[in-house]
Amino acid sequence: MEEIIDFIKGAKHLVAFTGAGVSVLSGIKDFRGKNGLYKTMNAEKIFDLNVFMQDPSFYYTHAKDFVYNLDEKEPACTHRVLAKLEQKGYLKALITQNIDMLHQKAGNTKVLEVHGSATIHYCIKCGKEADKTDSFEKAKNGEVPRCKFCNGAIKPAITFFGESLPRKALDESIAEVRQADALMVLGSSLTVYPAAHLPAYTLENGGHIMIVNDMPTSFDQYATLKYNDLGTVFEYLEKMLNEERL
Repeated sequence: MEEIIDFIKGAKHLVAFTGAGVSVLSGIKDFRGKNGLYKTMNAEKIFDLNVFMQDPSFYYTHAKDFVYNLDEKEPACTHRVLAKLEQKGYLKALITQNIDMLHQKAGNTKVLEVHGSATIHYCIKCGKEADKTDSFEKAKNGEVPRCKFCNGAIKPAITFFGESLPRKALDESIAEVRQADALMVLGSSLTVYPAAHLPAYTLENGGHIMIVNDMPTSFDQYATLKYNDLGTVFEYLEKMLNEERL
């Protein structure tokens, strides 16, 4: 574990890349983990753009209990530590595949959301942004929010299967991982591209990666450090921060 301290302290430009696993400790199911959404429901269909365009009610019926209750969730140990690492000047940027806003809630300010955000909703017909409160209220009831201008279906600004990633967030993320001499990959199976390719940019530029994930990833063989349990690693880091040893 002490090697993690050296990894963080020795970095000139430390970046974190987080996936769904970091929010499991906050009570949010991940996708491909042991008890993930893929084990209990067809998550790919829920977040399929073609399905949404044909029948948006399918998304809202199935997503109400794990997207539209996110405001009730609180940051866990991993989120708190990453926020503290930024506050202390170690962490330069945080890239996340998550849509739960828990990094921002914990206090991180430089957050790049490569898979979009659930806080923004817009009309798929006219493109106008919808009222967040109204969209969430209807979605919590499993209803399809409708545009007040044209009655088109309202869609969250989450990147669905079949959509491109938000260009600005992706470009900024690539710039950050290219600059990183140390990258922490946390709670991501690194299977969803193009975001899963981000660690390659760090390696290509001579940087080092640390992976903490409960399942194998395609980058494990290139990792300088590899751990399986986020809770164990980040409870240790939180203790080191509290004792001012980090």
